Amino acid sequence: MATAVMGIQAQKNMERKEIKQTAGRTALGEFAPEFAHLNDDILFGEVWNRQEEMSLHDRSLTTILSLVAQGITDSSLKYHLNTAKANGVTRQEFSEMITHAAFYVGWPKAWAVFNMAKEVWTSDIQTKEEFQASTPYPIGEPNTGYAKYFIGLSYLAPMEADKGGVVNVTFEPRCRNNWHIHHKAVQVLICVAGRGWYQEWGKTPIELCPGVVIAIPAEVKHWHGAARDSWMQHLSYNTHVEDGSSNEWLEPVSDDIYDKFK
Repeated sequence: MATAVMGIQAQKNMERKEIKQTAGRTALGEFAPEFAHLNDDILFGEVWNRQEEMSLHDRSLTTILSLVAQGITDSSLKYHLNTAKANGVTRQEFSEMITHAAFYVGWPKAWAVFNMAKEVWTSDIQTKEEFQASTPYPIGEPNTGYAKYFIGLSYLAPMEADKGGVVNVTFEPRCRNNWHIHHKAVQVLICVAGRGWYQEWGKTPIELCPGVVIAIPAEVKHWHGAARDSWMQHLSYNTHVEDGSSNEWLEPVSDDIYDKFK
């Protein structure tokens, strides 16, 4: 049976997306150069990049709440709403935060920010570009070589895979691979972005989210893929590989099975 653990330290050690900002110099570089420097190099260049202490997701939520509390609903808030979506904040998370905060910061302020947010979260599902902005790992190229074993589109970004290294696999929403078996090898999956599912034949599915690690024993029938409303990205590699190892691809995962998972 597969083991699933929260790889907390591994998650902390993942490559971080560096935040770079030039708006200050573009808008005020000549008029107020020191303010532009503090905005671009200190606020965004240093504070926003302190991702070991606080994730971009949480910094976005904190920033939006701070602006709303002050009644700021200008272009700066719109910028941070778009940034929050790119940093993985969902419409549901945002809506719950503002609904809660409305009792403390004021009902009219909540109305104002909701009206702006409707223009940002036009869909609950991220575009490919938005998902790429939310993960430090590249989406890669379409997985044409194995497309017949997948429902939906998947993408590959090999990382020295020809030397037995890690492969970065990205699934679009609803994409999943067929049931399959790894003979004479253990496969390891490390979810790094988005949300998805892993299931062994006859077993309860396991939700994949960043930091979840799955070790799939040899000879176990299983599948994995994205959730219905989310992209999913995992790193994959094989270990304990024996001579004669191979993959056996089986039947697709039917909609009757897949659509039970939210």
